[in-house]
Amino acid sequence: METVTVERNGPVKRIVMNRPRVHNAFNEVLIAELTRAFREVEAEAGGEGAPRVVVLTGAGKSFSAGADLHWMGKMKAYTFEENLADAMALAELMSLIHRCPLPTVARVNGAAIGGGVGLLAACDLSVASGTAVFSLSEIKLGLVPACIAPYVIERIGRRAARELFLTGERFGAEKALAVGLVNRAAPPEGLDAEVEGLVRRLVTSGPGALRAAKELIRTVPVLDHERVKAYTAEMIARLRVSDEGQEGIRAFFEKRNPAWAEAAEEALRSMEGGKETGAAPEKGGDRTGGTP
Repeated sequence: METVTVERNGPVKRIVMNRPRVHNAFNEVLIAELTRAFREVEAEAGGEGAPRVVVLTGAGKSFSAGADLHWMGKMKAYTFEENLADAMALAELMSLIHRCPLPTVARVNGAAIGGGVGLLAACDLSVASGTAVFSLSEIKLGLVPACIAPYVIERIGRRAARELFLTGERFGAEKALAVGLVNRAAPPEGLDAEVEGLVRRLVTSGPGALRAAKELIRTVPVLDHERVKAYTAEMIARLRVSDEGQEGIRAFFEKRNPAWAEAAEEALRSMEGGKETGAAPEKGGDRTGGTP
């Protein structure tokens, strides 16, 4: 691909926006290639040897600076129908990331502006460099952050969205953390260790359970009270009798790590050349039983 690189390191698939000269700004090619990369993730999820987590980041100093100026220049001459098709491509990319069956982590290594904010909001989790800057600056151009709005509002709520959408202000990682746009922030030199620690927690969790948890989060809010009772009861019953659920329960009582966690740890150790990074889980994993 021309604007995106995809790397596989053990259980981790890393998708990198690779337009550092223009701060990984969006154009139609980057949107199409990110869409292709996430479609490939969707197709392979759950299969033999499939990755367990996706990390999305940008090459160079920025995460993504939003719309490419040349692309915006072309849009100026587009008809309504051409603009609609263009916007639908971006809307589909955001939806694809949001509904990705694997856990997604945004590694926000620098500026995230406009659509760049949408990308990190569409991911499940995001870790930002302490020096990263953010802005939903579309309002200053007489536009709005329309295609990314569902994911940003889901993350930060209407109150914060009113402030950030209407003012277009630029803000730092501290405020991004305070409003819930990012989950964690770290000094630039500690960004990778923070991401790796989070990835380790994800890949040592049950892979089927992670996919089910994502489905649960998407589905429960849209069901009425009666339907949600049946849906949640059926889900936990199905997981309890699954091979993965049975192995997890056995491992809990035998005070050992489940097989998938051992396999993930081995893959991570191989990746790191024997060097441990992040916080390895205690033997036997989390000794709480959760709320099945």
